[in-house]
Amino acid sequence: MSSEMVRAHLNLGAVLKNLEVLGDVDAEAARVTEPWRIAVQFTVAFGPEAWLEYSATGCRQDLGRHTNPDVRLLFATPRHLNRMFDGTALPIPLTGFTRLGFLKNEFPKATARLEAVLKPKTDPLGDPALLAANTALTLYTGAFAARALAATDPVSAGIAAGAPAGTLQLQVLPDGPAAWVSFGKDGVRAGRGLAEAPAARMTFKDLRTAHEVLGGKRDGLSAIGQGDVEVWGMLPLVDSATLIMDRVARFLD
Repeated sequence: MSSEMVRAHLNLGAVLKNLEVLGDVDAEAARVTEPWRIAVQFTVAFGPEAWLEYSATGCRQDLGRHTNPDVRLLFATPRHLNRMFDGTALPIPLTGFTRLGFLKNEFPKATARLEAVLKPKTDPLGDPALLAANTALTLYTGAFAARALAATDPVSAGIAAGAPAGTLQLQVLPDGPAAWVSFGKDGVRAGRGLAEAPAARMTFKDLRTAHEVLGGKRDGLSAIGQGDVEVWGMLPLVDSATLIMDRVARFLD
């Protein structure tokens, strides 16, 4: 599978997923998106599909097809989709022409906030709110990216195939964000929050530690050796998940 196709799966399955919780971690995004009521279908020709829905109860996003989208967007190739995420291309609208103003003028405000949080222009360590938001979304992106990579990237698929069945819990202490990655006969799954009966755990001492390790600014093994990151349980699960998550930068950076 081409690197552009893998990246398209990551954009739809991991990056776009963050819009579900962007309003929870970023006040500006919450203000902008609160009145939105729209469902958007994203389809890559001969590639992945995903949908995004804003309603009175918040934002939901998932892979596959929405039952009744207001807008259907087509992308001719995986690269076409990836260029949209880079801000250098526009989708092909199939339905929902009356909502094109929303797509042109409003929706980019959410994606701009997502970009500002995930790739801030200033050091998050100097801004507690930005540090918390950036760390949370980076953790969530890594977990859902593991799911996408295991399904599309041959190296990650091989790692996943050799992993024991079970769930790895990732958590920032004392009360920071949490996510999980699960390996099983049906493939790799991921989610936010606390999993039931995880077989392995990886905990980060605080937001700063998680930010540095997840962002590649600090070596994970040295952080473990210094006691700032702790792992226990079924360690092959930890190894498999982190090896896959380490590959995210090959496609998204």
